[in-house]
Amino acid sequence: MIKRSNNYCVIMAGGIGSRFWPLSTHKFPKQFQDILGTGRTMIQQTYGRISSIIPDENIFVITNKEYTELCRAQLPNVPEYNIVGEPMIKNTAACNLYMIYKIALQNPSANIIVLPADHLILNEARFLEKAELGFALAASHEYLITLGISPSRPDTGYGYIQYLPSGDSGYYKVKTFTEKPSVELAKSFIESGDFLWNAGIFLWNVKVILTSYQKYLPEMVQQFSSCEFNNGKEKNCIELIYPKLTKVSIDHAILEKADNVYVIPADLGWSDLGTWTSVYENADKNEDNNAINSRNILTYNSGNNIICVKNKNKAAIIDGMEDYIVVDTDKALLICPRENDQLIKKYINDLKKLKKGNKFL
Repeated sequence: MIKRSNNYCVIMAGGIGSRFWPLSTHKFPKQFQDILGTGRTMIQQTYGRISSIIPDENIFVITNKEYTELCRAQLPNVPEYNIVGEPMIKNTAACNLYMIYKIALQNPSANIIVLPADHLILNEARFLEKAELGFALAASHEYLITLGISPSRPDTGYGYIQYLPSGDSGYYKVKTFTEKPSVELAKSFIESGDFLWNAGIFLWNVKVILTSYQKYLPEMVQQFSSCEFNNGKEKNCIELIYPKLTKVSIDHAILEKADNVYVIPADLGWSDLGTWTSVYENADKNEDNNAINSRNILTYNSGNNIICVKNKNKAAIIDGMEDYIVVDTDKALLICPRENDQLIKKYINDLKKLKKGNKFL
């Protein structure tokens, strides 16, 4: 494929991945881990699929400043100055505007694809095909574009995009966004046939998205406009303005309000790998439907479990367990029913209350 000089990528890699505790920790979050045992970490897979159509010098990574060295170690082909650390977490509106300013200064005609670092995409050829369509639309229309996934179940953990079916262009105007609906509402969405999951993958031209920021987040634009970018003054100014920025997602602040949002339906074999259950669903399994990550794990009278042992030289024996999550690391052991994976954040909050509990996180 041709790598076009006006096309850029921003990989968002600043999350903590708390729902993947105890494997994912504050110091080593899930995007830097090989969750599925493929031989590549999640961020390496994300970089690998987009680097076939975008040159390394046009790939940027925005992460927490604590993780810049991890990013550089895992993505050695990305220029060091393209890996940018935020001084604090401010959600996706701030990190995207930061990258827009940096990229626009390099190339005022840039078209950008925004990718979360920790998503699974099994059909990479189709992903690249849809990305190329998105880039073509961003270059020729004043559109804000998102990729939508055909829902396979009434999942309440995803956002939904309703679109206006018209013709067979491969892209459609967005009508509404709904964030994490009830089960009943999610079922009605799937029955209607005109709803997609919001994959959090976006494409736009820098001028078009900046115009949207000026309309919907003028104060944030003013704050970033006070900085100089791509020089020695950038870091100090960013440190100064970040505490003042509104903490809001780009979905809520802009996409839900704008009238020029379009969606490209894309069946990509996609998962956001947001929970241990989603990892179980996408992992290889043995004859008892156990997903295990080491040959030194033996199971008896046990099925439908996900068992992850960080120390591959450690033996584990599991007997009489069904539908459980078992994760063993150097500092912590988690054993809970798979149906309780949404309670992991509660477990973490309770751990924090223990004396020196933070050392386990």
